[in-house]
Amino acid sequence: MAGKVNAWVLDNGLGQLRATATHIYICSAEPTSFAEATTTLALGNKNFGAGNTLTGPFDRTPNGRKVTTVAVTDGVVTGAGNAARWALVDSVNSRLLVDNDLAAPQAVAAGNVFSLPAFDFGIPGS
Repeated sequence: MAGKVNAWVLDNGLGQLRATATHIYICSAEPTSFAEATTTLALGNKNFGAGNTLTGPFDRTPNGRKVTTVAVTDGVVTGAGNAARWALVDSVNSRLLVDNDLAAPQAVAAGNVFSLPAFDFGIPGS
């Protein structure tokens, strides 16, 4: 039988993510560091401020817990290129927290705005 992780344990990890994430960045490729996410590969960002970027934690299907990002409606595009990834960062402590592929890559141009729908990030419980 597979083991499982109690919701309290999952919530504490996701709670730290929720408390410290300040920005959502769109990036041209997969960042491996805070500097790459916020400078080298960054094409735009939305600053929500610490504690305002995510909601939750909530139950995740089929098991585990998840947080949900706030939808971006007015992100600032700062560079030109193809946005392929999103990244959540903690700008206060210079940390790359989470990143993943966008649903579909999109060409962006500096000076425009970008939007992202709300999406989930979760941890399975077993």
